[in-house]
Amino acid sequence: MHLGLSGKKAIVCASSRGLGKGCAIALAEAGCDLIINGRDEVVLMQTAEEIRAATGVSVIAVAADVSTDRGQAALLEACPEPDILINNNGGPPFRDFRELDRAAILEGIDQNMVTPIELIKKVIDGMCDRRFGRIVNITSSSVYMPIPGLDLSSGARAGLTSFLAGVARTVADRNVTINQLLPGKMDTDRLTASIKNSAAQSNTSIEQATAEMLKQVPAGRMGTAREFGSACAFLCSAQAGYITGQNLLIDGGMFPSAF
Repeated sequence: MHLGLSGKKAIVCASSRGLGKGCAIALAEAGCDLIINGRDEVVLMQTAEEIRAATGVSVIAVAADVSTDRGQAALLEACPEPDILINNNGGPPFRDFRELDRAAILEGIDQNMVTPIELIKKVIDGMCDRRFGRIVNITSSSVYMPIPGLDLSSGARAGLTSFLAGVARTVADRNVTINQLLPGKMDTDRLTASIKNSAAQSNTSIEQATAEMLKQVPAGRMGTAREFGSACAFLCSAQAGYITGQNLLIDGGMFPSAF
């Protein structure tokens, strides 16, 4: 399917690796020029070169923390008028909520709720004026199915989802959409670290811990960044202009709901 994205400009936050990188690659394959982002400049530059070589699109790499004013300014200096914004940011680590002090709570909310809202505020009016905009926020399946120990991440991302539910309806008539992608058990560094921790705590092998985790997933496997990126590219496509305010689970059927 031709997605109608050739020549569009996309900012993809936290895209040097993992699910953000999967989204960046899929958008590049659809013909988008990219502004990619990460904190590790070496890895970021490697990713930029990899995407350029594979797709031939323009890729600008911005090494920055998107949760800071300076980082956001750098992204928008590189691309003042994006057609697409993919919000993504690292979530707080697993931690019992009793261990969270006020500073940690506010930091988690800042990274996973406030930061995407700030970026959306800075780009949405231009999208409305140009009558094309696609905003996709990478959140988590834990918005629907809480995971003990990820309470701060779940709460901040749920807050973002609720905040944007009304905003999405105010711009839909200008061909600007806002949707969320909710990853489940995806083959990422974060999940690998979680499995290693589980194995250590239960005194089992990584293979055993992985098999135990996958029992929760009807698909029987982890999802891939490529699958995730393809879903993101579709939500950004010309064909997806009638889809807004939605939360798409990419979880292999893990969340047991009929609706």
